[in-house]
Amino acid sequence: MTEAYYRKTAQQALDAQQAGPGGLTDQEAAKRREQYGPNKLSEGKKKSAIQIFAEQFKDLLVIILIIAAVISALSENVESTIVIFAVLILNAILGTVQYLKAEKSLESLKAMSSPTAKVLRGGVRVEIPSADVVPGDIVLL
Repeated sequence: MTEAYYRKTAQQALDAQQAGPGGLTDQEAAKRREQYGPNKLSEGKKKSAIQIFAEQFKDLLVIILIIAAVISALSENVESTIVIFAVLILNAILGTVQYLKAEKSLESLKAMSSPTAKVLRGGVRVEIPSADVVPGDIVLL
């Protein structure tokens, strides 16, 4: 098992990352960004509006209402059946719209808060987008 970085000296940590005290060069940083990818969390696949709509019917109370509508239909009470299904459909539409609005708001917030990091690159202190930080960068706090 390798020794944790907090137990190493600064020079040992730099050596382990194959970096120098002046930081990485721009070419080395670009090479590592190509190798490791951007420094951000991978996002899962987005759900379609149809999937979100279908998920509105997974709730226990909604299932109970569907069963009640089926029983109402079997007992030939058409008005009750129509009302229950109308409420279920309206509830699913409203839930889908709320979910999509919340997702859109979250995307807007992510776009507004694009954090940056101060790093040493080629011995010079530069401020870069945090997604461009690579293993071996010296991050200045």
